[in-house]
Amino acid sequence: MYYESELKALKKSKRYRQRELYDDAFLDFASNDYLGLAHKKELHTLTCQTLLEMPLHSSKASLLVNGYHQIHKNFETALCEANGFEDGVILGSGFNANIALIEALVRRGDTLFMDEKYHASGVLASNIKSVNVKFFSHNNMQELEELLKSSEAKRKIVAVEGIYSMDGDLVESAVFEICDRYDALLIVDEAHSSGVIGENLMGVFDYYKIAIKPNYIKMGTLGKAYGSFGAFILASSHIVEYLINRAKPIIYATSLSLYDTLLAHNALRYILQNREYLKSEIQKRQKIVYEELGVKVKGLIVPITINDNKKVIEIREALKKLGFEVGAIRQPTVERAIIRLIARVGESCDMLRELCISLAKIKQ
Repeated sequence: MYYESELKALKKSKRYRQRELYDDAFLDFASNDYLGLAHKKELHTLTCQTLLEMPLHSSKASLLVNGYHQIHKNFETALCEANGFEDGVILGSGFNANIALIEALVRRGDTLFMDEKYHASGVLASNIKSVNVKFFSHNNMQELEELLKSSEAKRKIVAVEGIYSMDGDLVESAVFEICDRYDALLIVDEAHSSGVIGENLMGVFDYYKIAIKPNYIKMGTLGKAYGSFGAFILASSHIVEYLINRAKPIIYATSLSLYDTLLAHNALRYILQNREYLKSEIQKRQKIVYEELGVKVKGLIVPITINDNKKVIEIREALKKLGFEVGAIRQPTVERAIIRLIARVGESCDMLRELCISLAKIKQ
């Protein structure tokens, strides 16, 4: 067989992966459905009712070839209004959004400065062509400033995450001031912060009360807190115009499905209309996690370091026997194996507390 030795090596090192069918018999503390909106039947019903009244239900083509519909435009406008950005574009996934941004924005003579824990999609994009990329230590703003200060790049582009997907920590607020000082474009991947933090639950820009400037770019996903699928990029009209003309995942891909777009728009309305209730529920879960595990989190990602690929799987299986589903994340996705617990609003506080108590006992 072509890759038999590679597969054997993965199995031996306990890094072998396989697809597992979703089973709703387990309490879900593993998925990124942070607010439980993937289970809100009223959002699904409302979306379907609207689509039934339309002459079509598929986007049919790319955004630039007859595939840009009023549903797309309405959602882009709503995202801009909610987040304070001038313009936006929606596309197929967060993975594609990162590829679109980095592949299109970083040109010859430019330098990309990327946090070492940036998402794999951004790292992949930096390798697609001869992108000049410099990685800086995770959340090390002093190192980032030194790199920017000494750079002679034509354009400087910085890439960070709002909440980091595995560590669950926030980007340092200093990144905004530093990028302003050195006239650097700033890409903030808000996949795990949009819908989870901030006065209006719009993410890290909202959380730090950042006034939007022309050098800021916000990327977010719709398959996490929004309970749908797809992604968005928000920026100045100038940047969005450029991306529409140069970003291959926008130009050459079929536009986001009308169902996913409309479902996400309905989710956005729900989040904004219920933000005080949702913030209260998030805070309750953060309090439980601290009380039972001693871990303080700003969002809903709770990483528990285990540092053993074999043991992390054993812990996950032990919790499954108790009816709980959590993530068991191993190298090379993370430096050290972790249990990744998501304190979802979609599951009750009582069940979260029971899970935390069980996890504390099992991991000892």
